[in-house]
Amino acid sequence: MRNPFLARAAVVLTAAALAACGSSADGNGPEAAGAQRPAASGSAVPGPSATTATEPATPPTEEPADPEASAPAATAEGPKTPADEITPATGTFTKKQKEYLKDRVPKGMDPAAVLQTGQETCDKLRYLVKADRDTAVGAIVTGEVPDAKDAVAGLCTQHQDLVDEAAYGYPDGKHSGKKLRPGVYRSASPTADCSWRIEGAGGKELASGASDTGKSRKITIPDSAVTFTSTGCYAWLPEGAAG
Repeated sequence: MRNPFLARAAVVLTAAALAACGSSADGNGPEAAGAQRPAASGSAVPGPSATTATEPATPPTEEPADPEASAPAATAEGPKTPADEITPATGTFTKKQKEYLKDRVPKGMDPAAVLQTGQETCDKLRYLVKADRDTAVGAIVTGEVPDAKDAVAGLCTQHQDLVDEAAYGYPDGKHSGKKLRPGVYRSASPTADCSWRIEGAGGKELASGASDTGKSRKITIPDSAVTFTSTGCYAWLPEGAAG
């Protein structure tokens, strides 16, 4: 389930994060490398239009084109540009930027666009951690901030603690086997419809609960746990040291 905090922050984040890309404290934005930022596409506000168009008498023969469909993904599959050929249109890339771009730039794609994607990830994390640290970690756990691990390692190492903590967290869903680790966990940005269940051998219930307050709750996953299931809680983060 999508985190309501990120949904409410989407419009502000889009404007704040993108505006900060060129002036990041890390100095890793595309402009720092002398590359020109590509123009943004699509509506700034997700969701339906404020006005409802009248349905045409004759249905169109083609679906409207996705405004982002023409933009290749930064992590697109296929041949990659060799590291020694990755250069910006003007200026130079820093050592950290080159390391991040290695094996990431599809042939024929502007490396500055790939770099921008990584920098935007860093900007999102910076925005979220200022608002609420648990939400920032939860966004990494759930994958709502994609490519966080690589972007942080190459472009914004000051957020490495967020990635390290997220590695021990759980998103909503069913978890079992080696991925299930005993310990105390707290819910990060739960919805008002948060519930969980911990089962042992043979499906025996060890613990369960629900919360409609939207406030963080703590649970303990015991050594005997076999399955942990969570719904509407967004993400669970480890309390203290995770082992």
